Amino acid sequence: MQQMRVMCVVAGLMVSGMAMGQAPAAPAGPVGPAAEVQRSYAAVKANILKSADKMPAEDYPFKPTPDVRTYARVVNHVTEAQFRTCGAVNRTAASDQPKVPAETADKAAIVEALKASFAECDKAFAATTDANLGETFDVFNSKRSRIGIMWGTEAHDVEQYATLALYLRLKGLAPPSSEK
Repeated sequence: MQQMRVMCVVAGLMVSGMAMGQAPAAPAGPVGPAAEVQRSYAAVKANILKSADKMPAEDYPFKPTPDVRTYARVVNHVTEAQFRTCGAVNRTAASDQPKVPAETADKAAIVEALKASFAECDKAFAATTDANLGETFDVFNSKRSRIGIMWGTEAHDVEQYATLALYLRLKGLAPPSSEK
């Protein structure tokens, strides 16, 4: 019964939209699994880079409690993970990747490394097509599909962005995704 009510409401909304001359929203850009993961990655990339920029340099050592990571460490964790996953997809040897600075390094060095890891991921995401989603790579001591790695990278970035956003809020700053 409840399902029938929901269907009636949805149908009513669709009809009212059509009656008012509104067409269903068209997808923005290409559709398909590769395009979807690329769009999602682009959004979280923007938020992470803005978060890294927004936190003042003097607050990079900030940690809400003694037993959690510093802001700098969270940013470095994103950098390390991206070099590992996107480097695997790009077949970039770990020895050919920039070194991740210590969490005690200055903000400029940490952000520079983060940007380099995004450049590595930009190549991996740009090379992802619906035709090559099943290609496999050795990462994390196992074989993983390209689409699994790409969505895993995006999901990890979203998780880490949530942590960065929380740290920003604790410092009285609005996270990028909350700005208008």
